[in-house]
Formats: sequence, C-alpha cells, structure tokens
Amino acid sequence: MPDSTDSVDDLPPIPGKRYFTIGEVSELCDVKPHVLRYWEQEFPQLKPVKRRGNRRYYQRHDVVTVRQIRSLLYEQGFTIGGARQQLSGENAKHDSSQSHQIIRQMRLELEDLLHDLKRRQH
Repeated sequence: MPDSTDSVDDLPPIPGKRYFTIGEVSELCDVKPHVLRYWEQEFPQLKPVKRRGNRRYYQRHDVVTVRQIRSLLYEQGFTIGGARQQLSGENAKHDSSQSHQIIRQMRLELEDLLHDLKRRQH
C-alpha cells in the first residue's frame, strides 16, 4: 500500500499519449500491475482495450479513473464497495475532484508546452 503521504497531487503528469501499457499506468498511478488487474474486475468503469495476446492498453480516461480509485481507497479510506458506489454516483454528476484533477493535469501540460515553445524561440 502506498505511503499515506503520497497523494494524487504527488503523482507525475499524464503524458499526452493515446494509449498506455499496464506498466506505464502502474508507474503513473503508483499502483502495482496486479492491483490494476484486480480493480478491472471490481470497477466496471475501468475497461482497458485488449489487443493481441490479451495485452491491455489504457486510455487517458482510464488513467484518470485509476487515480480516482486510488484516491478513494488509499487517501479517503473507502472500501472497494464504497469506492465503487462513489464512482458510479460520480458518473452521473461529474465530480469536482475529478474535474479539478483534469484541469490541473491540463494546466501542467500547457505549462510544459509553453516552456518548450519559449525555449525554441531563443
């Protein structure tokens, strides 16, 4: 279990890619791959695309969902059932914490992009 001081805010920004492997999601979300596979069974919202050889490919919304699940379980102290209920309720009303996380992520990516553009001008 991650250290209780590790919050969603301490996780690295999500790169601007379309698909992520289970290893990449594991690193981006600080969750072991076997835990991700377990969460897929427990949370219907988490549905990575499966390709050749049953390899999983997560999309950006899956990574955000994994971070939400992680926060609910590890930071907010929900049980699996409670977290599942929280997530299904949040699907109807777009939860402000998810919105905050998405906005924060976009801001970080835009700041990185601006930094790169400024560097190329000089």
